[in-house]
Amino acid sequence: MEAQTAYSKPVTLKNILLFAVPTIAMSVFMSFYTMVDGLFVANLINTNALSAINLTAPVIQLVTAVSTMLATGGSAVIMKKMGEKKEAEARQDFTFLILVNVIVGLVMCGAGYALTGKIFGAMDLSPEVSGYCVDYLSRYLLFTVPILLMNNFTLYMIASEKAALSLVCSVSGGVLNMALDYVLIALCDLGIAGAAIATGLGYSVTAVAGLIVFSRKSSLLHFTKPILRPRVLLSAASNGCSEMATALVTGIVTLAFNATMLHYVGEDGVAAVTIIMYVLMFASSLYTGYSYGVAPMLSYYYGEGNREKLKKLVSVSLRVIAVISVTTLILSLAATEPLVGIFAQPDNPVHGLAVTGNRICSIALLFIGFNIFASGMFTALSNGVVSAVLAFSRSFVFMLAAMAVLPALLGIPGIWLATPAAEGMALILSAVMFLRHRKRYEY
Repeated sequence: MEAQTAYSKPVTLKNILLFAVPTIAMSVFMSFYTMVDGLFVANLINTNALSAINLTAPVIQLVTAVSTMLATGGSAVIMKKMGEKKEAEARQDFTFLILVNVIVGLVMCGAGYALTGKIFGAMDLSPEVSGYCVDYLSRYLLFTVPILLMNNFTLYMIASEKAALSLVCSVSGGVLNMALDYVLIALCDLGIAGAAIATGLGYSVTAVAGLIVFSRKSSLLHFTKPILRPRVLLSAASNGCSEMATALVTGIVTLAFNATMLHYVGEDGVAAVTIIMYVLMFASSLYTGYSYGVAPMLSYYYGEGNREKLKKLVSVSLRVIAVISVTTLILSLAATEPLVGIFAQPDNPVHGLAVTGNRICSIALLFIGFNIFASGMFTALSNGVVSAVLAFSRSFVFMLAAMAVLPALLGIPGIWLATPAAEGMALILSAVMFLRHRKRYEY
């Protein structure tokens, strides 16, 4: 079988990268979706509109959180069954989980429209920024179902040995997003609403491609008659709850960042946070892409009971992440001013805030990769509890603790130091969990 041949290859750096490089590239291009919106919005509209994109992020992260939970948790459950040679059952579960995504997407879209006005009406925002928020989010919500399908099909394409196709879809979606951003904002004068529509249509490329690809019986995973197994949904949700926590808590932390910046600096501070988050998001996409790429391999080897391959895969992965961590730190520090200059000119007060903030926040790049991989690894090993503890502690407990203490002691520099401090504490916890469960999984 094609899948057996692929997963039975020796675990070498070359073979790992054959899985991971396409997903890294795919993840990087996916991170471009939001970054490109910010780039066009900041330059074709203004930095107040850029602030609005960040202010809508907590709501958008809720959509991302649910889709990530179902995608990562479902992939782990299904690929474990494939490793156990339960192919027919795995395909039934795959079809069932995709239908769940569609239903959840429709519900979230309706709820989003019902609450949008109340969410931004409760914030102390200028009428201009509040209007930008409503315009952006109301258009974005139209694409809730395609966004959920996109996140799921991305991982299932990887698991089905179609990582190259997933990459092509991501690149195509990113290019479409960039082109439509210019057309809809600059030419059609749709403003920030055009940015949201461009992003949604870019996401839809992978969703449409996935519906076509997984309708073919020749695919390792393909649609078949679904069977309602509540236990499968529960297992997928519990396995993916850590990734959901990461995405969901990211929204909460963004809200905390925004509130703190509004208190200390005002709306210019929110725009500066947005720029720094783009830089961190771009770097984090490298680690996320790698973790997504090796996750099906971890799940398969675990289900197969091949501890030797599992151990080799984890060992090589840690070294790869160490190299990426040092490289991204150096590049971020060296390119801080040019990166910030893309979004804000030197005479804009946002520029100085973002330059200082990025130089401090970049320290976190030494830790983020290991934390993302640790959480993803335990999800792939079907240990959703440990993965959830790592993700929740990193993204919520440590981050909010740092945000509560450091700004009070140090002022604005404390806001920037919160991310490195939280990631450093999370790294210690990740190391503890890694060593504690080493004998159990024999990695």
